[in-house]
Amino acid sequence: MRSSGSPRAGRRRTALRTTAAALSLATAALLAGCASAETSPRSSAKPQAFEPAAQKDGSRITVWTDSTRLPSVQAYQKSHQDVKMKIVTYDGGADGSTYLQSKVQLFDRTGNGWPDVVFGSPTDVTWASQPTKPGALPFAAPLDDKLVPQSTLDGFAKGSLTPCQFNGHTYCMRNDIAQVVLWYNKSLMDTWGYKVPTTWEQYESLGKRVAKEHPGYLVGSVGDTNSHESYFWSSRCPAFDLVKPDTLRTDLQDPHCTRTAKLLDGLISAKAVTTKGFFSQGFAKDSGSKVMMAYGPSWYGQYLFKAAFHTPARQIAAAPPLTWEGDPTVATGNVGGGVWMVSSHSANLKASTDLVTWLTTSDENQASAPTYPAYTKAAKAWLANPANSDYFAGDVSDAFRRAAGAVWTGWSNTRFSDATAWSSVVLPALTSGKSLTSTLPAWQKEISNEAEAHGYKAVTR
Repeated sequence: MRSSGSPRAGRRRTALRTTAAALSLATAALLAGCASAETSPRSSAKPQAFEPAAQKDGSRITVWTDSTRLPSVQAYQKSHQDVKMKIVTYDGGADGSTYLQSKVQLFDRTGNGWPDVVFGSPTDVTWASQPTKPGALPFAAPLDDKLVPQSTLDGFAKGSLTPCQFNGHTYCMRNDIAQVVLWYNKSLMDTWGYKVPTTWEQYESLGKRVAKEHPGYLVGSVGDTNSHESYFWSSRCPAFDLVKPDTLRTDLQDPHCTRTAKLLDGLISAKAVTTKGFFSQGFAKDSGSKVMMAYGPSWYGQYLFKAAFHTPARQIAAAPPLTWEGDPTVATGNVGGGVWMVSSHSANLKASTDLVTWLTTSDENQASAPTYPAYTKAAKAWLANPANSDYFAGDVSDAFRRAAGAVWTGWSNTRFSDATAWSSVVLPALTSGKSLTSTLPAWQKEISNEAEAHGYKAVTR
């Protein structure tokens, strides 16, 4: 979530960056989500009038992209040779980088140098949708203001554009999402006669059973810098809830938070859920083959089980997000996903907007993208690509699609990473043997401190 914002500093460990470089989990962390367009306090502000720069048809556009998306930009250039382009590769807002923001601040001071199109993380939109100094234009152009048809924007997965929405406008187009699903080793489950859980209570019960009957096998991990996004975000825990543009609510004593902490504490005690990170050094070698289930993002299949754990093909499958007994709401988290922005300073908005639209919505590009597209029609093409499905033990389409439309928008996109407090407070506590439940107050305090340091008012109610 957030994950362009935030480029969540320290969000990914070195092993994750190596294994899943293609993900740009900036934030990937990044990733993030915010309050929905319908309820988001950010969307209630009066939209500002957008006055484009003087346009020069046919002028060259400068595109900043990360290395993962570079082949896509080059493919567009090859198929649109009438468009003049200068392509620059940079980190794309990953791993806590503020490079783009610093450069834009410099360009705003000097009055030139802005790129026309940039790839970034959702947290980047928190500052790019606002002036960096009095009198400056917000860097990102409002795409819904006569640049991109509303029908196109409506084609994105439900809630996937909320990290792009501020002040009544949409400032970016989502490249990909990382909706959380339940991953499981079908071969092990079938061999041991286990049934795939559909509720958190069934997940807890099965986890304890696995720990007793097959010691050493695991149903999850809370040890990575983004683990909270899989568990607490999916439970609708108000850890990062922007109730107003400048007010962040963090209430980790809310029942949606405490129920998750209690469940995980039980599984940690049973040694069914590990406090070691899936991407921590040595985990793949020592325990990768013993992960029977994992609650995590859609990219886990290819980049965790296949690339990191080297789990043989046709063993891993995915199930839809879990629900709580007595609470039928289907909700899930998001762990990553990037965005494309068009500069409000661009002298060729037509070409810039066409590029961003093609990158995010075209089957030609997205069908072979490394991660799940946010655009619904492109996601269908992605799922139909054998390269994205042949590895799995069955069809993952239903689980992916259901999860894509269920990402909870109450976990807001903020100017700071949601990973730093988890990494600096919670993970050390878990490593030392403390429970999640006992650590909730300290985690809440650290989030509130970060919020206030970044200009928010921190509240609990």
